[in-house]
Amino acid sequence: MLAAHAVASVRAAERELMAALPPGALMARAATGLAHACVDELGGAYGRDVLLLVGTGDNGADALWAGAQLARRGARVTALCSGTPVADAAAALRAAGGRVGGPPPRTADLVVDGLTGIGGRGGLRPEAVAVWQAGLLTGAPVVAVDLPSGVDADTGAVTGSAVHADATVCFGTLKPGLLVGEGRRRAGRVRLVDLGLGPVLPPPDVEVLEAGDVATGVADDGQDTDKYRRGVVGVVAGSERYTGAAVLAVGAALAAGAGMVRFAGHPHAAAQVRARWPEAVVTEATGADVTAAGRVQAWVVGPGLGTDDVAAAAVEAVLAGGVPVLVDADALTVCAARPHLLRDRAAATVLTPHDREYARFGREVGDDRVGAARALAGDLGAHVLLKGVATVVAGPDGPARVNATGTPALATAGSGDVLAGGAGALLALLDDEPLLAASSAAHLHGLAGSLSAAGASTTAERVLAAWPDAVRAVRAATLPG
Repeated sequence: MLAAHAVASVRAAERELMAALPPGALMARAATGLAHACVDELGGAYGRDVLLLVGTGDNGADALWAGAQLARRGARVTALCSGTPVADAAAALRAAGGRVGGPPPRTADLVVDGLTGIGGRGGLRPEAVAVWQAGLLTGAPVVAVDLPSGVDADTGAVTGSAVHADATVCFGTLKPGLLVGEGRRRAGRVRLVDLGLGPVLPPPDVEVLEAGDVATGVADDGQDTDKYRRGVVGVVAGSERYTGAAVLAVGAALAAGAGMVRFAGHPHAAAQVRARWPEAVVTEATGADVTAAGRVQAWVVGPGLGTDDVAAAAVEAVLAGGVPVLVDADALTVCAARPHLLRDRAAATVLTPHDREYARFGREVGDDRVGAARALAGDLGAHVLLKGVATVVAGPDGPARVNATGTPALATAGSGDVLAGGAGALLALLDDEPLLAASSAAHLHGLAGSLSAAGASTTAERVLAAWPDAVRAVRAATLPG
């Protein structure tokens, strides 16, 4: 599990650690980690041209100190400054043979962005923009110090000019703004440098699941199991017009390892599910009668269901039960008009909106995707899986989770139906851990999307077919050796 901390938490931890260390020790650790990362990017330092873009704060000082180390290893290092740099750091670069100021070089092998730090708000100021443009003219790859300048460290928002990096060397702990929104797109490859903050950091604000965390939730059952222990999930989906959503959701629940899938829906959708998935238990039922499908450990309701009174009655009947429910697609629209259906629940509820569905609950997502997911979760007493390239999962309290496996290839019709079915299966299996179920489903869905696209595009059916491959991949990643 990777952890990310908001700026306030990082600042407090840095102050506590610096009080226990010799002066300058923390910055020395950061600069050394940055210098090593630059050497790796360059493939060696000797004879290379490095351009530092330097601001007035600690990130600029980190760049200068790292530049001094590179200069001592034979690199030709030039610093362009936006404002007055930290004096002792600038002196260290000059003493190592580097140059501070003067005309910008026309070419470079690497550009290091140290213009602003994690405390910066808003886009780059005009003087910093001019320095950044000089760096761009070199055509060299860019390494950002802690985060790309102009990106909000807490939200990933960009409200003006900002650096677009090829790689980011992050200090101490990940910053949420590197994981979501525009910040994720501008960070490039993220490399974490350990400064020793771990013992003084509070619990994370944001988490990122790794393969081992997901593998725990989808572990091999062994021999002492049966279909009921693997989870029985009910799917209420499809309509006379939209039968494909039902087929995809049921198929995904099966692919995700549900011990049994019970389907309830319109006769046209039921016929399609029965023909495609003979292992599913199919009931032709609509409205409040959908619960006649039988006992389940979790429900998925909404894909292709419609939003008329009959569909609303089905949603209300499912939510009235005492088991976890995953609310997707049309069921979100129904619930947006009847939020009491969600607030009155005692069992776990997972909502899976994209941005437009989120807005139906009376607010826009905005630039702070983590904050938006948390706000809706707190309002409704649910877990919210806010879909996007960087899907966010948040509950009413505790850390949010950002998915690291998303791909734009998943922006295709039916992909959300696959996610709903797969997440419902995990919700039935992990009924007391909705955060793990939802975030694991997002991880596997993103991985299945990448595997099925193979560098090109994909379809919902191919994502569904690749789900078992995604499970095998996370299990294989945790095997010894």
